[in-house]
Amino acid sequence: MRGPLDQELTRQFAPEGESQTEQTIERIPNGKPLARLLMLLDSAGFAGTSEAVMDLSIPDAQRPDYETSAEMFRAVPEGQAPPATAVEDVGQEYFEVGQRLAGPPVAGPQWRSLGPTTIPNGQTYGSGRVNVSGRISAIAVDPGNPAHVLAGAAHGGVWESRDRGTSWAPRTDYAATLTVGALAFDPVTPSTVYCGTGEGNWWSWLGAGVLRSTDGGTTWSTRCTAPFVGQGFYDLMIDRANTSRLLAATTGGLYTSADAGATWTQARSGPTWSISMAGTEVLAAAQGGLVRSTDGGVSWAAVTLPGAPGSFARLAVAIAPSNSAVAYAWGAAGSSSYLWRRASGTWTAVGSPPGASAGQAWYDWFLAVAPDRDTQVYCGAIDAHRGELSGSTWTWTDISSRTAGDSIHPDQHAIAFEPGRPDTVYIGNDGGLYRSPDRGNTWQHCNNGLVITEFEYIAQDFGSARFVVGGTQDNGTERWTGSAVLTHIADGDGGDCAVNRVDPRTVFHTYYGMSLERSTSRGDFGTWANIRPPVPAGEGSLFYPPFETSATNGDTVAMGGDAVYVSRNNGTAWTRLAYPTAGRSSAMHIPDADNVYIGRTDGQIFHSRWNGSAWGALTTLTTPRPAAVVSDLIGGAARMWATYRTVGGGRVYRSDNGGTSWTDCTAGLPALPVNAIEVDTANANRVWVAADLGVYQSLTGGTSWADYANALPNCYIGDLVFHPHARVLRAGTRNRGLWEIPVDGWMTQPVCGVQWTGTLAGNATGRWFTYGWPATWHVLWTVMPTTPRPGSPQVTWSVAVERASAEYATYWITVQNLTPDPVTFEGRYCILSRY
Repeated sequence: MRGPLDQELTRQFAPEGESQTEQTIERIPNGKPLARLLMLLDSAGFAGTSEAVMDLSIPDAQRPDYETSAEMFRAVPEGQAPPATAVEDVGQEYFEVGQRLAGPPVAGPQWRSLGPTTIPNGQTYGSGRVNVSGRISAIAVDPGNPAHVLAGAAHGGVWESRDRGTSWAPRTDYAATLTVGALAFDPVTPSTVYCGTGEGNWWSWLGAGVLRSTDGGTTWSTRCTAPFVGQGFYDLMIDRANTSRLLAATTGGLYTSADAGATWTQARSGPTWSISMAGTEVLAAAQGGLVRSTDGGVSWAAVTLPGAPGSFARLAVAIAPSNSAVAYAWGAAGSSSYLWRRASGTWTAVGSPPGASAGQAWYDWFLAVAPDRDTQVYCGAIDAHRGELSGSTWTWTDISSRTAGDSIHPDQHAIAFEPGRPDTVYIGNDGGLYRSPDRGNTWQHCNNGLVITEFEYIAQDFGSARFVVGGTQDNGTERWTGSAVLTHIADGDGGDCAVNRVDPRTVFHTYYGMSLERSTSRGDFGTWANIRPPVPAGEGSLFYPPFETSATNGDTVAMGGDAVYVSRNNGTAWTRLAYPTAGRSSAMHIPDADNVYIGRTDGQIFHSRWNGSAWGALTTLTTPRPAAVVSDLIGGAARMWATYRTVGGGRVYRSDNGGTSWTDCTAGLPALPVNAIEVDTANANRVWVAADLGVYQSLTGGTSWADYANALPNCYIGDLVFHPHARVLRAGTRNRGLWEIPVDGWMTQPVCGVQWTGTLAGNATGRWFTYGWPATWHVLWTVMPTTPRPGSPQVTWSVAVERASAEYATYWITVQNLTPDPVTFEGRYCILSRY
C-alpha cells in the first residue's frame, strides 16, 4: 500500500546517477512485499527458502537490478558476513512446535483478544475509505448454502460465516499452523471441506499439510502432512465426477490424490499456481507455462500460448463455468502482463487490462470467469479489473480503485462467487474481504469480526491501561483505546512505533526505510509531521528499521539504519553516529535519556552515552553471537538481554555486567527465531520471549523455559510489550490481531489496607496526600475513626485526584472532624483493579 512518504523514500534509495524525476514507487522491484519477505527470511537464516522465493518471483534478467535496489533493505547487506546456515527443512521444525502448542485453553491466566474486530477509515487507491481487517488468501462459498462462507487468512487460520460475511468465528486457532493457501468445498457433499496450509504467496515454509472438515468448516482435523510440510498452497481442486480425487497446486509442484487427500502423488515438479477443471479436462498454470490434461490429471501436455514468455512470475487459468470450451489464462513476467482466451480450440492473445500492474504478480494475482458469462472475466493484481467482451472488443473497468464510488483495499489475492447468484462476487486482499452484489460496481466490506490484522510492532502508554498503537502490514498504524474496533491513525505501511513515556501525547510511527512521523495529539489522524532523520542518499536500513524512545525519562529517541540517528528533543534535531565498521541496525534499546544500545544484523552490540554536551562515539560491547541478526535488546549497565532471529545457534542471551560477558539462555526453547523479549519490572528473573510460534516464560532468569501460550492462537508473534502497572503482557501477531494476558491472573477480590493514620482536633479540618499510585489503578479511599463514638457520625471526607505525572497519581484526602472532641482515624485504600 502506498504511504505518504513513499515518493520521498524512493528517492532516498535511487541508484547512483539517476535523477529524482525518474523515481517512482516501483523503484523497489517486485514491490514492497518482496522486500519485507526477504528481510524476514534473511534475518532467520533461511537462506534456502529466501533463494527459492527469489527464483520464483524475479526473472533471471531482473536479478542484477533487483539485487542493486533491494540491497538497501536486506538483512544481510553486500559484504557483510551472512547469517548462520539454517536447517534446510525449516517447515518440519515449525510443524513440530505447532503440534506441541496446539490445544484449547486450560486453567490459569489466559490470553485474550483485543481486536481489531474491524478498522474503519482504512486505505484504498481510489475514492472513499473502507473498513479493513488483514490479509485474506483464500475464499470458499458453500455450494449447498450460499450464506455459508469460509475465508482463509494468510497466517490467521480459517474463519467461518453463516451470514454472508456479516459475522465470523475462527475455526483453526489451535491447528499446527494458521497459514492458509487454499480452501475447497466438496461440490457434491459440501459438508466436507479441505484446507491447504502454508500460504504460497508468503508463508510457504510454514505449510503443515492438508486439513479436512466434515461439518462444513466448523471443526478440522489433519488429513495429511506429507508431502506438504514446508510447502505453500496456491490452489486446491476437487473432481466433481469423483470427489475422492483431488488436485493441488503448491510451491513444490502439482499433486494429485485418489483417496480424498490422505496420500498424494506429484504429477509435475516446479511451482504451480492455479488449477481449473471441467469434466475430464484439467488446466494447470505453472512457472514453465500452461499444461493440460484430458484424463482428469493422469497425463499432461504443454499448451502453447501465442507470444508467451519463456517463464512466468505468475500464471492463472480459468475455464468458463458456463461454457467449458472457453478458457482464459492471465500471466505476468517482469513488468509485463498477458491475457489469453481460448475459443473454438484456439488460444488467442487478448490485451491486458489498462493500468494493470504486474510488479507484484508473485504476491497478488487471481483470475476468474463469471459463472454465467464466458465473455466476462475478472483479473486481479494490485487492483482488480473486470473485462467484458462484445464481438471482438474488450471493455475494462477497474472495480477496486475507482475515481468515484466504492473502492476496496489493494493487493488482490482471492475471488469467489455466490452459488446461484453470479452477480455476487467476493474478493480477498491485504485489507480483508469484500462482497459486491453487482459484479464489482458497489462493495460492502465483510470485515466485522474478522480479527486477522497483521501487527509488525506495538507500543503503549504506561499511564493508561487502554492505549496501544501498532504498525500493521499494508494497513497503516492503528490505535487501541479499549474498544475492539481500532482507530486508523496513519496511512501507508505500518512499521515500528513508540509513545513518549514522560508525555504520552507525543506518539511516533514509521513507514518503511528511514521514515518517521510524530504526533503531539495522541496520534490522531491528520496530526502527523515528518521528522525523518537526515539520511544521506544511498544509505540503507532494514525494510522496517528499529526505532525507540527512552524507556524511562527525557525526550531521547533513536532510529537505526546503516548509521544510528539520535535526538534528545523527540526528533526535532538529530545527531548521526557512524559505526566504527560497516553494518546495519536491527534492534535498539534506550534505558534512559543518556544511553542508547543498538544491535546489528551481524550480531554486534553497540553503546553510546551522552556526556552532557554530546553523544559519544559508538563503542562495541562483547558480541554474544557473531553473524546472526539481533532482534531485540532490553536492559542497561547492569543486566541486559539480547535476542536473535537467526536459527542454528543461541537466540536468547543474558549479561549481568552491561554487556561485558554473556550467558546463552536458549536451552529449553524451540529451534525457532526469537523476535522480542520483555522483563517483569517486579521480578528481574521473570522473562518472556516471543518466537515465530508462541510465547515462552522463564521464572529463573533464562535458565529454564515453559510455554506461555494458553489460549493464544498458533500464529507468528512479532512483538511484545509489558505493562508494569496493569500487569499485562501484550503481543502483536501476524495475522491474528492484538492479544494480552494478565501475568498474575485477573484480580478476583480487592486488595485493601491502611495507608496512613491521622488525628484532628474537635471540629477541625485537615488534608492528607498520598502519592506514587499508578494511574491505571482503580482505588477507593475511606476514612475510618479508630475510637468508637456511637450515635453520630465522627468524620466526613472528600477525595481529589492529581495526575502527578504521565504514569502516577496523587490522592488528596480532606477530612473534617464532625465532633467537638479530638478524633483519630485511618486512611484506608481498596484497590479494585489494576487495569
